[in-house]
Amino acid sequence: MSHPPLHTLVDAAKFILNEIAIHPDFKALSYHPNLTIGDAQTALSYLKFELEGNCRHNNISD
Repeated sequence: MSHPPLHTLVDAAKFILNEIAIHPDFKALSYHPNLTIGDAQTALSYLKFELEGNCRHNNISD
């Protein structure tokens, strides 16, 4: 089975998290977990940074 590129999935996840964060139904909740949507967005940013670093490293060693 073929999988979409990981960069594409990370970008999609970041988009979806942003849409959740700005959704009126989400804003209306009295929901205060230990980990927030912002934490998840930060984790995805770190993952994307790591992927970009690996991509640059792989291109240099070619």
